Amino acid sequence: MTYLSPLGYLLGIEGAALLRGFREGSADRAFVEARIAEIRALLDTPALAHAEGVTASEGTISTADVYRSWAPHYDAPGNQMIDIEQPVVRRILDGLPVGTALDAACGTGRHTAYLHELGHHVIGIDASQGMLAQARKRLPDVDFHEADLHRLPVPDNTVDTIVCALALTHVPDLAPVLAEFARVLRPGGHLVVSDAHLLVSYLRPTLPRRPGPDGHPSLLAEYHRPLSGYLAAALPLGFQVRHCEEPRRPRHDLAPDTAPDPLPTCVSWDLLHWCPEASAAALDDSPIAVIWHFQLEGTAKN
Repeated sequence: MTYLSPLGYLLGIEGAALLRGFREGSADRAFVEARIAEIRALLDTPALAHAEGVTASEGTISTADVYRSWAPHYDAPGNQMIDIEQPVVRRILDGLPVGTALDAACGTGRHTAYLHELGHHVIGIDASQGMLAQARKRLPDVDFHEADLHRLPVPDNTVDTIVCALALTHVPDLAPVLAEFARVLRPGGHLVVSDAHLLVSYLRPTLPRRPGPDGHPSLLAEYHRPLSGYLAAALPLGFQVRHCEEPRRPRHDLAPDTAPDPLPTCVSWDLLHWCPEASAAALDDSPIAVIWHFQLEGTAKN
């Protein structure tokens, strides 16, 4: 069980801003004193001091449940993770030879569509019926399959490129999934993976969702990893690193004195408006995603 407190979250952001400032040498006396004063003000704010937090249970809502609700608006403008991740992935794909491509955990088909435009024969797989429905509307001529990453409906050694975007956060163990990728790739084939960065899990809360079987709000179980976690799973399978990039969060435009009214009823990203300077210091220019380009050892086909 996790107790999500609005005041606790804001104090955590203030602390992260101070620690980052100390580490990077940007915390001058005025900044430190401003943070201390703001912490005192937050503690003395009645709306925060008396705000009830939320006790949430992890793992009582499934990935399928969450993506079913996300599917109709997943590609809507403003998804910062996609806005930052997508150009990097596409830049890598632009440099790869055209062949047979697998979009693993294709979602609504955004990378599927780009691979198709580049001339690949594309196969899309996803475990979410709702997301696949959106993908099929977008690309009626592409073969889409409902399947799990652990059991790809693809023969051995038949794929030249695999893209797996923003999905491995939902996988508790990388090794069997990467082993499936290695199975279906031809020697010399390429694997492009994007995932939420480990730091995201510390600086932006996982939002509670509808109550689960125990009556408490639910937290989706997520698995955020250090960079070494990807390497430990990939290298023994014969994957070689061709590129790794950690795109960063741009500066946001929270202005002072923009605290929302009323206070959000639970931990919410809207809380950042209560301490815009600390939020900027803690979050701005921090890694938001990690993108890997691996190549399977062996000789690629001509």
